Amino acid sequence: MHFEWGWIEPVMPVPYVPTLGPVRPQDPIPDLFEAVVETAGTGRFLPYDKDRRWSETKAERLLVHGIEHNVHRTLMPTFLERGTGTVKVHVYGTGHSSLSAGADLAGRLAPVHGAGKARVVWFRGPDESEDRAHSGGTRVQLKGFAAGPGVPPQVLVQDSKELSDEAGFDVFAEEMAADGFAFLHEQMQAGAVGPVLTVLHDGRVAGAIGPMETMTDATGALRLLPQYFGVLPQYRGHGYGRALWRAAMQWGHHQGAEYQLLQTEVGGASDRLCITEGLRSLGFVNQMSV
Repeated sequence: MHFEWGWIEPVMPVPYVPTLGPVRPQDPIPDLFEAVVETAGTGRFLPYDKDRRWSETKAERLLVHGIEHNVHRTLMPTFLERGTGTVKVHVYGTGHSSLSAGADLAGRLAPVHGAGKARVVWFRGPDESEDRAHSGGTRVQLKGFAAGPGVPPQVLVQDSKELSDEAGFDVFAEEMAADGFAFLHEQMQAGAVGPVLTVLHDGRVAGAIGPMETMTDATGALRLLPQYFGVLPQYRGHGYGRALWRAAMQWGHHQGAEYQLLQTEVGGASDRLCITEGLRSLGFVNQMSV
């Protein structure tokens, strides 16, 4: 399928590619759109797809026959084969009519593909007010490493492999299961992921960030991949989150990463931390069920 990029670019406030997620503004976005179409339905990962570290096959695919592409808007539906299945329609267009068209398409496609959920995804530029973020909306943030390793952590940060069993990473992971740490702990036990950085409080794991891994992007630039990141609620306010973040950024710099892209829940602890650490906002991604 060929895209008329002159139709999409003016209504793409956030550099975001369906099934791949956020990219840098200077990345070859038209080529990336073509690439996700070419691999749709094959189960193959593109070599620069960050999700390939978690599985042997791609769980989300573009529904090519459902794409609507015209001068007014472009609707890009995907199907996520996880749980009961989710159809998501990514809306590149302006006004309520584009969003309504995306919601209608998601509602039509979900039963066709046996999906239990249908969602619509839309985007807002970095200059728009975060007050307009939909519930659960995320901010796309860019961290560059050209300025150096940054400020070192002011709290001791340790690789989880250096910890004793008494430090209780397994207990921490279970308490933080909703943040993905139970899944991460399974991957750690299988030896399938890179280092995980931790902070302790009275000898017990209070927070962690990881896995620490890098991957080249479509341009060949090395990037630090997003991590699971969290501190137990009872230990917040001690500077542990900032220490973990800074240690992770130092790790990325020393590995030769040029940048990191991540999505933070608008108004959440990680979002506020990244803002104070000087990350560049590329805009907002909103989702809602239909």
